[in-house]
Amino acid sequence: MIVRSLKDIEGTDRVVSADNWMSRRLLLRGDNMGFSLHDTIIHAGTSTEMHYQNHLEAVYCIQGKGSVTAVGTGEVFDIEAGTVYALDRHDKHVLTAESTMRMVCVFNPPLAGPESHDKSGAYPLIEEHDVTPTGTRR
Repeated sequence: MIVRSLKDIEGTDRVVSADNWMSRRLLLRGDNMGFSLHDTIIHAGTSTEMHYQNHLEAVYCIQGKGSVTAVGTGEVFDIEAGTVYALDRHDKHVLTAESTMRMVCVFNPPLAGPESHDKSGAYPLIEEHDVTPTGTRR
């Protein structure tokens, strides 16, 4: 059984940040669950273009308000606490936070740990031998 809290991972390499967001990675590939689980903060007043070409993602908003735009169709969906969106077709999208948003994110395949968005807005696939068991990149 795995039991882990946000307090347990504070100050570790399981916390990955960029200008617009901070991802606290509670479960990673090394935990052998078949998915990774993240508690992510999206900073108020930001917009982030993403395109997860290597992963499927489901996102459940538990705090804040914003929108997600499907780049392919131009559709805009309001996101607030209690709303889920799933990128079931590797959808290119823009997430805009009106207020600070807290999201629970699930990735398949699971992230290894140190991933951050590349130029295309994707997380790269990191090979098993490129990370330590705790998710640190070798």
